[in-house]
Amino acid sequence: MPHLHIEYTANLPDLDEQALMAALNQVVCSHPSVLHDSEVKARIHRIASFRIGTQPQDRAFVHVLLQLLEGRSEATRQELAQALGAVLRQQVPPRPGLHVQLSVDVAEMNRPCYYKHQG
Repeated sequence: MPHLHIEYTANLPDLDEQALMAALNQVVCSHPSVLHDSEVKARIHRIASFRIGTQPQDRAFVHVLLQLLEGRSEATRQELAQALGAVLRQQVPPRPGLHVQLSVDVAEMNRPCYYKHQG
């Protein structure tokens, strides 16, 4: 724990997935609320089929969901959301003719309902 889920639309073919995951992981791993970098798990999904409003041909998005076990303050979650958003702005530059929406959601996971086994 934490888990990073990254989704982006297929009309961003030049998105460097590895660079984006590395930069996002760096933000989360370096945050004082995260004790071990080995706990941060990232995955990225390219969305081939999507619709944004009524004109998907000139619209795109990159969305990051960071899931944390409950117990961190709202200020900590806001700080992480802002830092992850800054990474998105750096890693996903504007593209002429394409409206790209960048978003981050930091969600809490219910500690009693989270299962993890390390072998």
